[in-house]
Amino acid sequence: MESEKQGTGRKRNENGGRAYAQTSRSWEDQDTTWTQEEADEVLSKYENQITIFTDYLEEFPDTDELVWILGKQHLLKTEKSKLLSDVSARLWFTYRRKFSPIGGTGPSSDAGWGCMLRCGQMMLAQALICRHLGRDWNWEKHKEQPKEYQRILQCFLDRKDCCYSIHQMAQMGVGEGKSIGEWFGPNTVAQVLKKLALFDEWNSLAVYVSMDNTVVIEDIKKMCRTLSLSADTPAERPLESLTASTQSKGPSACCTAWKPLLLIVPLRLGINQINPVYVDAFKECFKMPQSLGALGGKPNNAYYFIGFLGDELIFLDPHTTQTFVDTEENGTVDDQTFHCLQPPQRMNILNLDPSVALGFFCKEEKDFDSWCSLVQKEILKENLRMFELVQKHPSHWPPFVPPVKPEVTTTGAEFIDSTEQLEEFDLEEDFEILSI
Repeated sequence: MESEKQGTGRKRNENGGRAYAQTSRSWEDQDTTWTQEEADEVLSKYENQITIFTDYLEEFPDTDELVWILGKQHLLKTEKSKLLSDVSARLWFTYRRKFSPIGGTGPSSDAGWGCMLRCGQMMLAQALICRHLGRDWNWEKHKEQPKEYQRILQCFLDRKDCCYSIHQMAQMGVGEGKSIGEWFGPNTVAQVLKKLALFDEWNSLAVYVSMDNTVVIEDIKKMCRTLSLSADTPAERPLESLTASTQSKGPSACCTAWKPLLLIVPLRLGINQINPVYVDAFKECFKMPQSLGALGGKPNNAYYFIGFLGDELIFLDPHTTQTFVDTEENGTVDDQTFHCLQPPQRMNILNLDPSVALGFFCKEEKDFDSWCSLVQKEILKENLRMFELVQKHPSHWPPFVPPVKPEVTTTGAEFIDSTEQLEEFDLEEDFEILSI
């Protein structure tokens, strides 16, 4: 793993999204003050950039094969409309322009550099949909949606006071060593989501990002099992906080609850290209009911992979620049531009860059237990395993401490208006998309 990481360069294809971060001055440059005119001039070079790859396959073939989308199967020949409806129901986040400048003086568009952040938003949004509305929930154009749906959507609006906005993700990335306007890798986005989730009390997710290709069951259960003292006390606490006086009251005084789990597994599936031995196991992950898809793509171009057909991955593409959308006077959001109504794009799985991050959602403990069983059956049977699942915390690792919200005077998204407060977080290494 370490040798593969050392082989990754920081140079990017000059026609890719990373080129913006290379050719322009950093928004955080201490010796340079950007005017909005200068910022818009640089961004205008990238907003309408279109990258075309010959391996994109526009039309679905006439086949009897099954299509898998986030744990659900569709028979393409007879259920094409149902398949397209399932895809369009996913929240689709793309580049946006004309939002308030990030950090007050930074970019007002993420075109050219924010594609991996948008993919991270899409994966998280799917977890929130599953948490509040269920995997089978569907979206219909111009139809009134549940209030939970509107609230989920508002978490991702391009405003500094929205907990998973491009503003919050970009500024939290500073704590991961990424300047605002710099291209992220899959693991960096995972670490940012883990930290932002600590301030999201409504969704109350436990976000676990695996280390060294290893998922530790003991650590996840330690993080997700919480204690409620009674039905009249909805607040939950880690099991370790159970005091001796509470224990003496017996099991009737408390009950164990499960904090919904967002599990992200960053992986390196090869050196310069994906190793074919991982293909079958990678595809199996999209069949799991807990699947949230995968983050990845090509050098400088990130996509949100939601399924597969044969050896072709199906993905949502964030590389479209749309105008910023805000809440309306009635408090709702016009959601027409947050759903992709075009047939999804596809690419051959062997053209996938080896740096990826798998996502899974387990609303209840039984969902996690079921996922562990599926991993044992479908992933760990391979000689060259895609990742490991172990019961106990490795003895040579530092002790596992569930992440907690830092003690600050502000709450929620307001916390990272000041990047100085990011020092409370530890820096963590990230995987990088390889250059061509």
